[in-house]
Amino acid sequence: MSTATDKRKAPAGERVADWADGRLGIYSLAKANMRKIFPDHWSFMLGEVALYSFIIIILTGVYLTLFFHPSMNEVEYHGSYVPMQGVLMSEAYASTLEISFDVRGGLLIRQIHHWAALIFLAAMMVHMMRVFFTGAFRKPREINWLFGFLLFVLGMFTGFTGYSLPDDLLSGTGVRFMQGAILSVPVVGTYLSMFLFGGEFPGGDIVARFYSIHILLLPGIMLGLLVAHLILVFYHKHTQFAGPGRTNNNVVGMPLLPIYMAKAGGFFFLVFGVISVISAIATINPIWALGPYRPDQVSTGAQPDWYMGFSEGLIRVMPGWEINLWGHTLVLGVFIPLVIFPLVLATIAVYPFIESWVTGDKREHHILDRPRNAPTRTAFGVAWLTWYFVLLIGGGNDLWATHFHLSINSITWFVRIFFFAGPVLAFIITKRICMGLQRRDKDKVLHGRESGIIKRLPHGEFVEVHEPLTQEALHTLTAHQQYTPHEIGPTVDENGVERKVPRTERLRARLSKAYYGKDNQVAKPTVEEYKEITSGHGHH
Repeated sequence: MSTATDKRKAPAGERVADWADGRLGIYSLAKANMRKIFPDHWSFMLGEVALYSFIIIILTGVYLTLFFHPSMNEVEYHGSYVPMQGVLMSEAYASTLEISFDVRGGLLIRQIHHWAALIFLAAMMVHMMRVFFTGAFRKPREINWLFGFLLFVLGMFTGFTGYSLPDDLLSGTGVRFMQGAILSVPVVGTYLSMFLFGGEFPGGDIVARFYSIHILLLPGIMLGLLVAHLILVFYHKHTQFAGPGRTNNNVVGMPLLPIYMAKAGGFFFLVFGVISVISAIATINPIWALGPYRPDQVSTGAQPDWYMGFSEGLIRVMPGWEINLWGHTLVLGVFIPLVIFPLVLATIAVYPFIESWVTGDKREHHILDRPRNAPTRTAFGVAWLTWYFVLLIGGGNDLWATHFHLSINSITWFVRIFFFAGPVLAFIITKRICMGLQRRDKDKVLHGRESGIIKRLPHGEFVEVHEPLTQEALHTLTAHQQYTPHEIGPTVDENGVERKVPRTERLRARLSKAYYGKDNQVAKPTVEEYKEITSGHGHH
C-alpha cells in the first residue's frame, strides 16, 4: 500500500518573496526595520508634507517633460489660444501654451507642479524651524541637518530654474535680474555671464541649459540627499518630546507597519488632494496673460516666488553704491547683497556646530527641547525669521506701495532701518517672552494650575484655588536639563605663574555665558521647594 503526499504550491506572492529573500535577504531586513517605532506628534507631519510634495513634483514633472520643448528657436504661434496667434515666440513658450490649452489635463498638471514646488519649500522651511527650535539638530543629527539644509537650498534653485523654463515675460525678467547680479562680480562676472548664456544675454541656450539642470542635475542630487536623510532618520531613531517613560534610550510611539504606514499612506493622498484642489481653483503663473519674453520689456509687478523674495529684497533696498577703480566700475549695490546671501545661508548650515562648540555639549540628544527652555537659540531663530520677512517686504516694495498707497521710498527706508533694528528687537522680545514662560512653568509646578475658583477664608481673605498638576505635566515641565556656562578657570596656577588663555577660549566663555548665564534660564524648582509649598505652608 502506497501513500501520496499532498504537495501544494505556495501562493505566487510568497514564492516571489522567497526568491527575493534568497538573493537580497529581505526577510531579515524587514524584520529589523518594519517594526521600527515612530513617535506621534503633529509637528512631525511637517517633514512628511515636504516628502509627499517632492513625490508629487517628480510625478507631475515626468508628465510635463513629455510635451515640453526646451528650445529658444523662434516660431510663430498657431495654437488654440486665439490672442497669441501669429505672435513670434520661442518653442519653449509655445510648448507651454500647448500644454496649458491643448494637452488633456495639461494645465492642471502644470498648476499642481508649481503649487507642489511652493508647498515643498514652505514645508521644508517650517520643518527646519521645528528642528531648529526644538534642538533636534544636536548630536548625532548634525549631518542630517546639513542634508536637510542642502535639500532646501537646492529646492530654491530647482524652483528658480523651473520657473524660468516657459520663457515668458515674468520668468525672463527674473533671469535678467540674475544676470545683472552675476555681472556685478568683480573681474570674472562678464565671463560667468557669457559662459552661462552662451554669449550675450539672452543668448540661445539658457532654456536648454536650465532644463538639463532642472530635470536631471538638481533633482538627482536632491533624491540622493533625501534617501540619505531618511536612512539617517532610521539609523539614529526619531526624536521625541519629553514625557513619562521617554528617555534618550527608547522611543515611545507606533510601529512602522502596519499603523504608521497606513497613516502615512492616507496622509499622502490627503496632501495630494489638497494640492490638487488648490491648483484647480487658484491659478498661478498664467503665462498666457504675460506674453513671451523680450529683452526690451519688463513685466509689470514682476515678483519672484516667495522663497527667492528675500534675495531680491537685499538688492532692492541696498543703496546704489559704486566704486570706480582704474577704469573699472565695482557695483557694490549689487555685489554686497550677492555676498551677504550665501554668508547667511552658510551660517544657518553650520549653526549646530557653532552651538556645540559654545556649549561644549558633546552628548547624544534624542529628547527635544521646549523652545522656551532654550531662550537664546529661540531668539536667534525668531530674529532670522524677522530679518527674512523684512527683506521679503523689500523684495515687493513696489507692490506694497501700489496696494496700500504708500511711498516706495518710505517702504525702502523702513526696510533699510529694520534690516538692522528688526532682528535685534525680535531677539530681545523673544528672549524676554521665553524667560517669562519659564517663570510661569516654575510657578505652575510649585503652586499648581489656576482653577478660576475664588474662595473666602475664615478670616475674610479671598484666594484663588490652585489645582495640583498631574504627574505627567510635572514631568514635562521639569524634564529639561539646565546647563552651566563654560568657565575659563583660574588664570594663575598653584605656583603663581599666569596661564595664557587663548582668545578662542575667552570667546567661548563669553558666548556660553550668553547662552546659559543667570539671565538666560530660570532655575527649576527643587524637590524641597515643592514639598514645602505643597505641604500647606502658604499654599491655597
